[in-house]
Amino acid sequence: MEPAPAKVKPQGRLLLSTQLDAKDELEERLERCVGIVQALTNGLSEREANDALTANVCKGQQQHEEVCLGLFTLVLTESAQAQRCYRDLTLLNRDGMNVILVKINQILMEKFLKLQDVPRTQLVWLVRELVKSGVMGADGVVMTLLKQIAGGDISAKNLWLAESVLDILLDQKEWVLKSGMLIAMSVYTYLRLIVDHGTQNLLPLRQKEVDFCISMLREKFMECLIIGRDLVRLLQNVARIPEMELVWKDLLHNPQVLSPQFTGVLQLLTARTSRKFLACRLTPDMETKLLFMTSRVRFGQQKRYQDWFQRQYLSTAESQSLRCDLIRYICGVVHPSNEVLSSDILPRWAIIGWLLTTCTSNVAASNAKLALFYDWLFFNPEKDSIMNIEPAILVMHHSMKPHPAITATLLDFMCRIIPHFFPPLESQVRQGVFNSLTFIMEKRVLAHLAPLFDNPKLDRELRSMLRERFPEFCSSPSPPTEVKMEEAVSLEMDNHVLDKEEGCYDNTEAAFSDDEEEVNNKGKKREFRFHPIKEAVIEEPADITPWVDQLDDTMKEKVLQLQKSSDTETQCEVMQEIVDLILEEDFDSEQMSALASCLSELFKDHFRGDVLPEEITEESLEESVCKPVCLVFRNLVTMQEDNSGFSVLLDMLAELYQKQPKIGYHLLYYLKASKAANGKMMLYESFAQATALGDLHTCLMMDMKACQEDDVRLLCYLTPSIYSEFPDETLRSGELLNMIVAVIDSTQLQELMCHVMMGTLVMFRKDSVLNILIQSLDWETFEQYSTWQLFLAHSIPLETIIPILQHLKYKEHPEALSCLLLQLRREKPSEEMVKMVLSRPCHPEDQFTTSILRHWASKYDDTLGEHIKAQLIKNNNQPRKRQSLRSSSSKLAQLTLEQILEHMDNLRLSLSNTKNSFFSQTPILQALQHVQASCDEAHKMRFSDLFALAEEYEDSQSKPLKSRRKAPATSPRSRKGAAPPTNTEEESGSSSASEEEDSKPKAPKRKRKGSSAVGSDSD
Repeated sequence: MEPAPAKVKPQGRLLLSTQLDAKDELEERLERCVGIVQALTNGLSEREANDALTANVCKGQQQHEEVCLGLFTLVLTESAQAQRCYRDLTLLNRDGMNVILVKINQILMEKFLKLQDVPRTQLVWLVRELVKSGVMGADGVVMTLLKQIAGGDISAKNLWLAESVLDILLDQKEWVLKSGMLIAMSVYTYLRLIVDHGTQNLLPLRQKEVDFCISMLREKFMECLIIGRDLVRLLQNVARIPEMELVWKDLLHNPQVLSPQFTGVLQLLTARTSRKFLACRLTPDMETKLLFMTSRVRFGQQKRYQDWFQRQYLSTAESQSLRCDLIRYICGVVHPSNEVLSSDILPRWAIIGWLLTTCTSNVAASNAKLALFYDWLFFNPEKDSIMNIEPAILVMHHSMKPHPAITATLLDFMCRIIPHFFPPLESQVRQGVFNSLTFIMEKRVLAHLAPLFDNPKLDRELRSMLRERFPEFCSSPSPPTEVKMEEAVSLEMDNHVLDKEEGCYDNTEAAFSDDEEEVNNKGKKREFRFHPIKEAVIEEPADITPWVDQLDDTMKEKVLQLQKSSDTETQCEVMQEIVDLILEEDFDSEQMSALASCLSELFKDHFRGDVLPEEITEESLEESVCKPVCLVFRNLVTMQEDNSGFSVLLDMLAELYQKQPKIGYHLLYYLKASKAANGKMMLYESFAQATALGDLHTCLMMDMKACQEDDVRLLCYLTPSIYSEFPDETLRSGELLNMIVAVIDSTQLQELMCHVMMGTLVMFRKDSVLNILIQSLDWETFEQYSTWQLFLAHSIPLETIIPILQHLKYKEHPEALSCLLLQLRREKPSEEMVKMVLSRPCHPEDQFTTSILRHWASKYDDTLGEHIKAQLIKNNNQPRKRQSLRSSSSKLAQLTLEQILEHMDNLRLSLSNTKNSFFSQTPILQALQHVQASCDEAHKMRFSDLFALAEEYEDSQSKPLKSRRKAPATSPRSRKGAAPPTNTEEESGSSSASEEEDSKPKAPKRKRKGSSAVGSDSD
């Protein structure tokens, strides 16, 4: 018998799904309702079916809802029956269509992206019919539908939705004018969308949007006024469109035309935009993802979520405009509670900093900065919220150390926006920014602005501009004085403190902030607020009450005994007894989580402070791993992997890891430092697989990141072992390397280089080094120099990484170029090196190629000459259509003749006042002669001085050939320094006499070596 075919899950008609998706509850319910309607009407005439449905509806609320939802689903899935089903629905419905409106809103907010094409089209058709029928509440559905039109998206589906909703608004204009909120929401939406629809094929749609917005602004301006200051921002973006320019001019110069009650643009700019407008420009899916990141994702673990968000919404050129919507939403809508602000949840400023770095155009970057500072410009402490302006100051503060360029560009923007935003209102903008900065200090967001405004990392001109604009905030704090701990703690409790206490707080920050940032570079909390408290923390006894009662009596007794023990030795003994209990066969694994919570709380002091001893000796290392928490590690090390207790202890560690993530790098330290764990480093791989992450690479990177944030010395101590034990995880990408070079100092860099030179550390291998160095081009200057120093400490041939030249631009990558230049200086040029160097685009300010060619010309002139000749002849023989100069991003294999000639001409000019005889070499002159014979007139004119050398060479070759029989030994070019009168006259027109003089002694050699080549070239 043939096997029965596997059951295939039937595909619903409403939502898209795969074989792996569970059946959607909403779809299931709606299908049941369709079944009820069809059961009631099957085989009946239209009139009889109507009577049957009416009779069923009258039975009760449940039957009414089932019939309405059944007809609603038929409208969505059966386009041919939609008209009749909608008619029946209007006749049978008893609650003013409320049940239908609720369900439409639910689908729009939760299921819209999963709708199949037919239901999506029918849903918009149904909304149109509801609007035509004047159903109360239909305006709310239309506003939800507007929210589904994504900004920065010109895909066919999104454009169709934008146009379909606009058609509804235009066709039912009288109905639209009855709802003030719908007018404002639709104007806000389409003013924003106009920016995305500027391409030629979208101009008809853009014109419809422009006409709609203008008619609403002209006819119902007071309704649009409720949008607030962001209306001005959106109008400013579209003011270059001729029709919009008229409205823009009226707004600025003739406000009474728009409405008698409108007093001027200042009235709009001083009104804060409501959250509902800022939120309407994010689709429900975008909003859900952002809220998840700002409420659930830990700082330091956000990269995977940001990457997903960028792939989904920010990867196209059009999506540049979406960044403004996201920044305005984060500033104006996402206002975390104090509990979240003081936790390690991803802060708002980090997301905004990331969004700023993803801007790839100057316009998008300027608009994004304006969106960030927009609430600053007319900030009023009585009306506006500190939460709207907090992200901007924190982005600048936290970026100062890792990304000073971001801080500098934001401070520069803040200064320049004051006079340039709207000159007639310059004084009001200045006051708004001043109010913002004052309020930021009052609310203790930052204790003092002088470290930000007068930071030595900023250039002199910017610091001078800041002092000129904001002298009040640039004065440095007073010298440090002794601060009592009680005073420091009270400052956190009360924002309204005395001037004296404020000074003490500033001093505490000034005394401790820098050191704290060096060691603990977390950036998770507001350092200025929490540093004094951190210094003054009072250790409280561990509270395990919430979990200890969940343990059985024996385990509970041991845990309480552990809590009461004070000396380390006793704690270790008790901990061993707890481990023995865990390893017993009757241990209830359900207690694991509660036990892990208890241990995490009891050992919290062990995870504070430095792990690595100040002085590293065998004794101090062994002493450092004699903590109670290390008992679990020690038991694991002594067990065989096939032992049943091994997996139980791993599960215990995995539970503990969820409560206390630092356990990961503590395990790595134990495996490296303990003699008992010698050679057992791979135990960490088993631990990583047992965690919820389940992946060695992810787990290792997260643990090293946590180590980097807590203890840089420990990071450097672990580095050699991590690289040697886990080469596949560490050497394939630059992730760990970036963590290391981002925090080490020059001493630690030198120590790592010594490890490399001694062979105990390998940080690069041939197959991945090029990719890692390319990744490093986006890192900070010191990080890049450190990376190159570590690379040069390895014995990897330079030719392995020479292709990086194709990625280097002289203005953007000076660090890599300078390191490469110094290294190339030590190398004898190979053909590949010369090809790569010549492939760089020519630019008057980029001296890289000329400088290295000049150096090689002085040391390895013969070798360089042969390689350049090979490249000239090879590229001259290529088809002419490939001779165009390509961009710097093109592949180096596509080296062009024009590039080579430009570099050669630059080298000629560089050597013109020297005695270097590079251009008198036979290979070079032969190659130039070869190129000249076949190139066009434009190139001959452009490189005439270069080709003049070849012409002189040709002349010098032809004359000795005629007189060879008579006087071969006395050729005018056969002796250095010989200058017969005839020769002098013939060469008096030479462009460079010194080069001709230097070329004379090599003439006989040229005849012998080059005669056949010249013959073949002339052919």
